[in-house]
Amino acid sequence: MNLSANFTLAELTHSDTAIKHKLDNTPGETEVVNLKTLCENVLQKVRDHYKKAVKVNSGFRHPLVNAAVRGSKVSDHCFGQAADIEIMGLSNPELAQWIIDNLDFTQVILEFYKQGDPNSGWVHVSYVPGNLKKEVLTAVLQDGKTVYLKGLHA
Repeated sequence: MNLSANFTLAELTHSDTAIKHKLDNTPGETEVVNLKTLCENVLQKVRDHYKKAVKVNSGFRHPLVNAAVRGSKVSDHCFGQAADIEIMGLSNPELAQWIIDNLDFTQVILEFYKQGDPNSGWVHVSYVPGNLKKEVLTAVLQDGKTVYLKGLHA
């Protein structure tokens, strides 16, 4: 099933963790609608701008899958409203900055980027209609724990 011109339901629901732990990662109707909205308003626009494939590392996560990856219990991934993405050959800070400058979104997080390694980490982006607060964060490890810094720190 296509969610937009270049994104399918299969790629937005694929999960190696779900496969490994034999967990069902099938979204309900509401989550499919949310994934379509995310694709139309963010992912497809990124794809159209860069004219390159957008790799979706994680899209929808059933709550059991989300728990297995130690995601937040209130993660937008569980509602089909978030994706972790990368574009090969483009630095993740550059991708995050383009989204920040050009699109509506709920949250952009530059996650686990290491300065000097342009392909490290990924960009988390969420789109929740009615809550497009444009929150920008950077996730880093400090003393073995994830810490969220306000703003884009690259």
